[in-house]
Amino acid sequence: MPYDAMVAPHAPAAPASIPTSSVSNLDDFLVSPGSVHCLIVTPVLDAGGLDEFVAFLARRLPHFGLRVTVMCAHSSSAPVGQLFTILQREGTAVVAASPGDACLWMKTNRPDVISAHDPPGWLLKAAKDARVPVVETLHGIPTPISTNWMEERQRSELVTCFVAVSELVRRQYLSGNPAYSARAVITIPNAFNQTHRPSVNRSKARAWLGLNDEFLFLSLGRHTVQKNAYGLVRAFSEVAEDDHKVHLLIAGRLDDAVYTRQVRTLRDKMPCKDRIHLRHSFPDPSILLAAADCFVLNSFFEGWSLASMEALSAGLPTIVSDVGGAREQIGLDGSRGFVVANPVGDPESANWHSSSLMRFRPQKNMDELVSAMKSVVAHRDYWSRVREQLSADSKGRFDPVICSKRHAEVLLGAISRAMLEGEFADCPARS
Repeated sequence: MPYDAMVAPHAPAAPASIPTSSVSNLDDFLVSPGSVHCLIVTPVLDAGGLDEFVAFLARRLPHFGLRVTVMCAHSSSAPVGQLFTILQREGTAVVAASPGDACLWMKTNRPDVISAHDPPGWLLKAAKDARVPVVETLHGIPTPISTNWMEERQRSELVTCFVAVSELVRRQYLSGNPAYSARAVITIPNAFNQTHRPSVNRSKARAWLGLNDEFLFLSLGRHTVQKNAYGLVRAFSEVAEDDHKVHLLIAGRLDDAVYTRQVRTLRDKMPCKDRIHLRHSFPDPSILLAAADCFVLNSFFEGWSLASMEALSAGLPTIVSDVGGAREQIGLDGSRGFVVANPVGDPESANWHSSSLMRFRPQKNMDELVSAMKSVVAHRDYWSRVREQLSADSKGRFDPVICSKRHAEVLLGAISRAMLEGEFADCPARS
């Protein structure tokens, strides 16, 4: 394998569902319980940030009265991943469907609204034919494949409205698709469902990783060009020259084996190679967050990183390149960490093409990233003292109840809009 071996940690099991204390009262329902059926669609439900957010909505929308089914819609047989199995075990209705099965399911079950997350085009067409409104969440621009704006203008006609996870994503989308109504692209910053991350004792977590007084930088993200592990490893090597107790752990799902081999080759040439650890994704990263001293993410582009928000919620000082959501999460005053320049320069110009060109070249944020990492190491005692305060502040700023309620309101609004348009669809035009 192009990443190092991994032994599963013995972290405590996550709670089977949201604790009773956080379950909504009847007064919190926006509609009669179960009267509105929401189908959440995504291509895969495994261990990525998008997957985590789909699970977040699946767990939270029922608190506002919506009945939820999650569908993994894929051009072939949909892969079953970690979160698919977990949600199923928790009692959420989860189905994996090919195009034929998905279309038949929609005709049979007639959902009232679809919450779409990187949906395939054929599913949007099926929803249009079935007159089911679609609210698509834009998790990032470009999309996971890239964005052909000419095709997107046609595709967007099948979408009732969009939710952008950050203002940067909203601006990028409307810039690329200016014909789409700006009022129909709503920004709702992501939240993180911390109830599904069990607390882990920091001392035990560090002991499990074999850490004593070493300083651990942690980066959680898929092994792919977008996350820019190559640039991060280069920057870390400069930090490691001056401090022989710093370590870097990069953990994530293997999405690009060829790129990851290049990262490993770079790592293996460095004097600090034994302190750079490449791992697969952990089923529950709580143990890594508890053990770490700083979180760092040097992505070319993001919509709104759930990994960095999870790190902040764990009380970690966080260093993130200038991508979607970075400024909202971390700010610019240094109280939560640092937003460093984007690896390509202008964050609004970062895309798959520019990322591919820069993936193995010297990057524009190298010096700034190294400086930020060295600063956190130098002020280690300070960040340790404010860890609990930073955690509490971060959890309060990105309230999961507010986020999920806003999504529920947008979904219900899409139903109302579709019903209104349906009433007048067959009426003759007024003179």
